[in-house]
Amino acid sequence: MSTLSKNWITEGLIDFEYKKYQLLAYLQETDKRFKAIQLYPYLGELIEHHRNLAALQSGKKNLAEFFPKALDSIDFKEKKLNYEPRSEDHEVLKEISQITEFALPKIEGQIKEGKTIYDFVEDQVEFEPVGILPIYNREGFVLMTREKKSEIHAFRYKSSLLQIAGERFRSISVWLIGVFQKTFVNTLEALKLELIREIKELPNPATYRLHSKQEFPIEETLLPIGKRLLLQHVKA
Repeated sequence: MSTLSKNWITEGLIDFEYKKYQLLAYLQETDKRFKAIQLYPYLGELIEHHRNLAALQSGKKNLAEFFPKALDSIDFKEKKLNYEPRSEDHEVLKEISQITEFALPKIEGQIKEGKTIYDFVEDQVEFEPVGILPIYNREGFVLMTREKKSEIHAFRYKSSLLQIAGERFRSISVWLIGVFQKTFVNTLEALKLELIREIKELPNPATYRLHSKQEFPIEETLLPIGKRLLLQHVKA
């Protein structure tokens, strides 16, 4: 199983053994990806699953209020009906609770492994400007290189501000514009000038070099880390 639905714990059959099998199959897949140093989108998904489960666990008492209760007595003096739960803990709630308690530490362990790999990769990455940076750096180029490779993967990036629930967030869009060969003549500086000539709407673009000392996957690992580094450098 390569993915796990956002609402996997409450979708379909709510049975501990079934959900346990579902989760372990997914974690086996993420473990395989992590061993291949592929972090995206798996680490982000794990963090979201953990957040959702923790919220479900903390809100269990509220969820219980939606399950039917049995009439216990009638208070004629106060003119109200008194109810009690049909059981101490509804069977479905018990299954959800058991699944949640099993899943949380498993997912936490996998997140810890992913973060360890992330930190290792980040230590192997260099991020620096190519030439002089302009004042405006909300869009520009990222030139990605790897130690034992001659290719230069050239990306264009653009930063945007998003407003969600009254809070402002900065997002980065990155897309590939070409793959070039690095030579004594075709240096990063020369490639930057070539891109400026071709993409005329960016006359003085901010340009960064993302260099990896090891041959990590580009889409699944280097690019997500590069986007995070860009967010740290782009001015608000």
